Amino acid sequence: MLPARFAYLDAPTPLAMAHRGGAIEHLENTMPAFQACVDMGYRYLETDVQVTADGVLVAFHDHTLERVTSQPGRIDALPWKQISEARIGGREPVVRLEDLLAAWPDVRFNLDIKAAGVLAPLVRLVRRMQVADRICLGSFSDARIAAARRLFGPSVCTSLGPRGVAALRLSSYSPRAAGLVRIQAGCAQVPLQLGGRALVDERFIAAAHARGLQVHVWTVDDPAEAEAMLDLGVDGIMTDRPAMLREVLEKRGQWTPR
Repeated sequence: MLPARFAYLDAPTPLAMAHRGGAIEHLENTMPAFQACVDMGYRYLETDVQVTADGVLVAFHDHTLERVTSQPGRIDALPWKQISEARIGGREPVVRLEDLLAAWPDVRFNLDIKAAGVLAPLVRLVRRMQVADRICLGSFSDARIAAARRLFGPSVCTSLGPRGVAALRLSSYSPRAAGLVRIQAGCAQVPLQLGGRALVDERFIAAAHARGLQVHVWTVDDPAEAEAMLDLGVDGIMTDRPAMLREVLEKRGQWTPR
């Protein structure tokens, strides 16, 4: 186990992370989904952060409401009052991030920043709620990750952005590329494959660990894939099937409940 450079990562590995509250087994990004995972023993929950037109942060993946609710419209173009009336799967309301962070004081959250407008209200919320040690910030945008590091400072855990992941992959093959990897992050959170090729292998994990970075893999929904990643020595797995991942970890003696 790597020494934890951030409080967020100080739990025994491998970390079991419920992606969107277990989006295959439950209604994604809803309070019942997150509650089911917490009841199962999950200490790490992954979700997405969008911001409404009037500055309310919500746990919601898409930029628009259509895919998971019966209402149309962009999150950032609608006020919270209107969005609060939408129902995910026809029955569950959209969750405010503040309510999610407050629900379980001992649970940690991996937050995917979906828009630049999320950052300013997120800084205010995190400081007001004093939850900096309980969050890790990630994004598919290098610019958003860089802005998050500037705004939050060095105490908040972040994952590598796309360029950082690419540099880490390159450095795993060429020691001369080692200087390309900036170690401001606490972890590399990566897909199983990139461009149709496996991304995570022994070289990649060794390169990450040499720089003090944990490796978290998403989204792992097949037991055989979960076993393969654990055999390689990944530090965390995000899954849409939390019951499956718990069963795999229990069989291996690696399940660490809350």
